[in-house]
Amino acid sequence: MEQRLVIRSLPQAYEVIKGMDLSIGWESDYRDSAREALKKILEGRMEDRITGHLEEMGWGEESDRRNGGYIRHLLTELGDIELEVPRTRKTSGVGVIRAYTRRVHQVDRMILSCFVLGLSTRKVAQALLPVLGEPVSAGTVSRIAESLDASVQAFHRRAIRRHYRFLVLDGVVLKRKTGGGSAKRVVLVALGITPEGKKEVIDYAIARGESREAWELFLTDLYRRGLNGKDLEMIVVDGGTGLLAALPVVYPSIPVQRCWAHKARNVTDKVRKADREAVKQDLRRISHASGIREARSAIGAFCRTWNDICPKAVQCLLADEEELLSFFRVKDPSLWTHVRTTNAIERKFVEVRRRTRPMGVFSDRTSMDRILFAVFTHENYKQGINTPFMLTDTNI
Repeated sequence: MEQRLVIRSLPQAYEVIKGMDLSIGWESDYRDSAREALKKILEGRMEDRITGHLEEMGWGEESDRRNGGYIRHLLTELGDIELEVPRTRKTSGVGVIRAYTRRVHQVDRMILSCFVLGLSTRKVAQALLPVLGEPVSAGTVSRIAESLDASVQAFHRRAIRRHYRFLVLDGVVLKRKTGGGSAKRVVLVALGITPEGKKEVIDYAIARGESREAWELFLTDLYRRGLNGKDLEMIVVDGGTGLLAALPVVYPSIPVQRCWAHKARNVTDKVRKADREAVKQDLRRISHASGIREARSAIGAFCRTWNDICPKAVQCLLADEEELLSFFRVKDPSLWTHVRTTNAIERKFVEVRRRTRPMGVFSDRTSMDRILFAVFTHENYKQGINTPFMLTDTNI
């Protein structure tokens, strides 16, 4: 007796196609043959569904009958497939193609990956044309990108349950389009260092600037969601006045470490160009000292060397002396390099800028949020910290 293969899902259909001998040609021949094979499988499965439905109706009191069909397009890795969907008065065979989805999830993820990697919506179509064999409109890419929005909002609202040993805070400037050209937007970022040494972007907020109000709002939200500072040993900051003013309100009892990278730039800005390299080396002797005593001795030497030549540079250093040396409280010297600067956040933004450089500037706040979310969650994933995001079905 002849056995009939029953295909119950699209992934199963792909497995069947992989097992077929499609070596009759290359490129276009392969793609055409594979599309035709998948078309027959799917249309056959839809026909089986309608036949089974009518048989069930015939056994019961209800009645139904065929009512022609209609054309539906399915965009797959093989390109666009035109399917004839049979229907009755009460139902249709379209449920076979994954509950009314026009695109298979693999294609959605492929399109979204191009967007996340920094391609503009128009360039995505060009990039995927050789793979799909069909153009993808900029509008389609934009609609798929919108599927991230629910995950982005969930990320910003989630409870923060993980424990962190150190908290690093910084504000980084990005650009976005406005009606009058491009405008700068500051991204406030909180990065946590776990007891295991993993660096996680806990959350971020797009703000107009680094005012006390902006930082206080951001930090209060983190506190409310669970980052109450109970296990924090130290907070590392860039030295912005708005952040320094907000910290005592939200985290009043946690030691603060001022970023040495920011301080070094501020100090060298106050010396002659010819002296900058020598000043940098003297500052490094302080920041990379073997202990607190050696660091204070190096500060004394710095003052004696440079006070008469560039007194403003010396004043800039001494104004934050204690907070520049806070990292020496950490007993493990191997951790000092991670907590004396905010460079961990700066390194995350190297990836953000690399991926967004082809875009020029962000078209709106929402697109900026999506890119930041995608990049940061991917960076967290590389640290072994998973924040999964899901693509939703596109219903029609």
